[in-house]
Parts: sequence; C-alpha cells; structure tokens
Amino acid sequence: MSSFKNAEAGVIVDKLIKTIQEQRDYLSEIDGKIGDGDHGINMNKGFTMCEEKLKGQTYNMSEGLCTLGETLLEDIGGSMGPLYGLLFDEFSAASENKEVIDAEVFGEMISGAVEGIQEISPAKVGDKTLLDTLIPAKEAFMEAKDAGKDFAECLDAMNEAAKKGWESTKDLVAKIGRASRLGERSRGVLDAGATSCYFIITAIGNGAKELLN
Repeated sequence: MSSFKNAEAGVIVDKLIKTIQEQRDYLSEIDGKIGDGDHGINMNKGFTMCEEKLKGQTYNMSEGLCTLGETLLEDIGGSMGPLYGLLFDEFSAASENKEVIDAEVFGEMISGAVEGIQEISPAKVGDKTLLDTLIPAKEAFMEAKDAGKDFAECLDAMNEAAKKGWESTKDLVAKIGRASRLGERSRGVLDAGATSCYFIITAIGNGAKELLN
C-alpha cells in the first residue's frame, strides 16, 4: 500500500493556495451568473491570508490544513467560509497524529469532511452545491479503497468522480442559497461552490499522488 509522510506534505497546502489564486477570476465569473459574483474574491482573500500566515514557517500537511481552516472560518465572509473552514479542519483533525498518510487515513479525512459539512448544512446531492462534488468524490474514493485498489487508484477515482459531480451541477436547479431564488433560471450554469470544491479536491488528489512512494 503506497503512502506519503505528513511531514513532507505541506506542499499540498501550498498547491491548494496556488490553485485558488489562479482560479479567482473564473470562480467569480461563474458566481456572477447566478450569485453575488464574489466567490473567487472571497476564496482568494482567505487562501492568500493563509499563505501570509504560513510564510517562513515549516509545517506538515495537517498543520497547514489547520491554519487554512481557521483562516477561512474566522476571516472570510459569506456562506463558503464556514463550510470550507470546517472541511479543512476535518481534514486536519483526521490526520494530525499520523506520521504516514495512506489510503485508510485519507479515507477518514474525506469522510470526516463530508460528515462535518452535513452537520451544518441541509444540502444534499442534487441541490446544486459543493456537496455535488464532494460526496461523489468521497464515495468513489471509499469504493475504490474497499475494493482493494492502491492509494493512487483511489485518488484517481476520487478526482474523476469530483469532475463528474461538478459538471452535473450545470443541469441542476439550485435548491439552497441565493441562487435558489432564481428557480429554473439557475439551470444551465455551473455552481460556484461545486466548482471551487472540484479545484480543491483535485489539487489535494494530485498533490497526494505526486508524494506517493
């Protein structure tokens, strides 16, 4: 079973920060079609603040994710700050005492993230939210793991399911949040939260794959 060391995986957090910074304008463009148009701006603000906090420090993956989670919870507004703050907190909590991250530990990380968000959000798959990306990604990872596939294959399955889940939101009608007021007019546009979640999940998945030995 392949794995990577927590101590060497702070680069995953660096990759997350860079990904959101690069996608800032795209995320706001998508959000502007059925929302406030500030999703990319808010996300970039939080991730860049985290980058400043981590500058010059040595940190493992869990520590970096903890700082990211705290920053999003405390320092950015909107509905997404608490949701993503909790997601990264759960990722961090499930891995903080682990020297080695394997498929078993990662499964606990992504499962904890889903459970945590479901405790504070009424959204479910089909409601045109980030959970349309996150839940299929988690389920695909766990199914691959339970089938005995190696860590890299599990991550590939997760990334593929995240992409399909994200793309599925284009044909959905929003049931939660500001976009839900548009009813049928929200159909035909990708959900901004599902989009940022896709970038986040695949950045983590690709970053983890690069570290596997």
